[in-house]
Amino acid sequence: MTERLTGAHALIRSLENEGVEVAFGVPGGAILPAYDPILDSPIRHVLARHEQGAGHMASGYAHATGRVGVCIATSGPGATNLVTPLQDALMDSIPVVAITGQVASSSIGNDAFQEAHTWGISMPCTKHNYLVTDAADIPDVISEAFHLAATGRPGPVLVDIPKDVLAAEMDWHRAGRAELPGYKPSVKGHPMQVKAAIDLIQSSDQPVLYAGGGIIRASAAAELTHFAEMMNTPVVTTLMGRGAIPDSHELALGMPGMHGNYTAITAMQKADLLIAIGSRFDDRVTGKVSAFAPKAKVIHVDVDPAEIGKVRAADVPIVGDAKVILEQLIAEMEKRATPAPTRELWMSTIRGWQAEHPLTYDQPDDGPVKQQYVIEELNRITGGDAIVVAGVGQHQMWASQFWKFEKPRTWINSGGLGTMGYAVPAAIGAKAALPDEMVIAIDGDGCFQMTATELIAASTEEIPVKIIVMNNTVLGMVHQWQRLFYEERFSAVDLTDHTPDYVKLAEAMGCVAMRIERPDEVAPILEKALAINDKPVVVEVKCDPNEMVFPMIPAGGSNDDIVMSVEDLR
Repeated sequence: MTERLTGAHALIRSLENEGVEVAFGVPGGAILPAYDPILDSPIRHVLARHEQGAGHMASGYAHATGRVGVCIATSGPGATNLVTPLQDALMDSIPVVAITGQVASSSIGNDAFQEAHTWGISMPCTKHNYLVTDAADIPDVISEAFHLAATGRPGPVLVDIPKDVLAAEMDWHRAGRAELPGYKPSVKGHPMQVKAAIDLIQSSDQPVLYAGGGIIRASAAAELTHFAEMMNTPVVTTLMGRGAIPDSHELALGMPGMHGNYTAITAMQKADLLIAIGSRFDDRVTGKVSAFAPKAKVIHVDVDPAEIGKVRAADVPIVGDAKVILEQLIAEMEKRATPAPTRELWMSTIRGWQAEHPLTYDQPDDGPVKQQYVIEELNRITGGDAIVVAGVGQHQMWASQFWKFEKPRTWINSGGLGTMGYAVPAAIGAKAALPDEMVIAIDGDGCFQMTATELIAASTEEIPVKIIVMNNTVLGMVHQWQRLFYEERFSAVDLTDHTPDYVKLAEAMGCVAMRIERPDEVAPILEKALAINDKPVVVEVKCDPNEMVFPMIPAGGSNDDIVMSVEDLR
């Protein structure tokens, strides 16, 4: 006998069938029918305090696990508040499915209460979206949404469902295999291109593997490391690719780009071959495109054909899944009798750069506390065994520079969109996904003020994240640029050193709170904070407002012109 369900019940059952364990959301009128069956579902619902927070929680969940994150919002402002996390997920290739309520079908287009053209608004910030007009379509639409979000180049998919469709009855059926004509992302690379790539790598003297976030998305870190060892090729890891090869590995050069380290930047500039895998030649990496790696040929591997040739022409383009293509490259190399060149001269040159231009900072014994020191102490105390989440700005760059990433999926941040306020909700999402892992958000005071209220959700939902607030009393990166390029005319950048009181604010939201004001307090207070596992913990660190991130490449500048200190600009 056919089982009759409402569209709302069909929605929740469809999510269960997709293996959803946690969903993050905020209820409201149009989506309310879907919240009743959640009460009887094994799916855990985490009540965010703002829909943007719910979207970033879903992103943090997906970052940490590789599975699809789910967020739920109501119509109108609920849906529009998801625009930022959706665009964030689109730019960083994060698999997220957003479910939004919509006003009743008969009211669409009439400026009904809490109506917004969600389908139109979300079109440019999603991989695909749906407006469901028949409750019978819900199982298949949800199945398709998850398939689209997780395959090919991952990304966000939105499903908008009118309230009357959620209330309508339908004959329940389990979704079949998603059949999407025209959607057939390439997985395996063309064999001739794979052979051409190996030929080019074998003949190069100064190659660099340019590993991006696509390595993480494809779970290809082990294959990348094996291939780098096989080919004796050094590896740079972009901001989104940190952890793709262990930082302790002798071939790992760290992060290139605007605030990358000297060796990674210069190795790319001097390379005769760039092997770009899962990376998109982002402007923060290339700097002035016409001056970027001028002598390098390019092998470009990407699952998204639109990325190949978009910024830099590829001598050998290969479209497909990073993991599969790395396996093909390894197999092709294993067939050959000739081993890879040792590249002793190239590696010797690189070692010279590393010795001459390490990442440095000065931590005076009497203060002020330097953000880099806090990050290094966190890394030391935890032994690197933590998932690190960052907001956007100076603290994000320092975290990427000074934390030693040994494994993939231990670094979560907003790369492409650069979303301030990302860290707190994304950390909550990651911790909800992996409750046995230590999750540490390294945040700035400006970022923290944008989404700190999500700590109420962390407290009430018993999600014990650790939040380190680097309080330098200014919008740090803006302050740095105004200091260097606007003659120290500091406009709209002062956050004050007395409002809010972060300890009292955190305690009011149900967290344990501590404050660090001197260098000698850093280690003991961090150890105390990290030992608390039953409540969220906020540690405010009073930091140097004048500390700046170096190295840096000024916007639009050539990567040949690396600024290592203020003196380089004088």
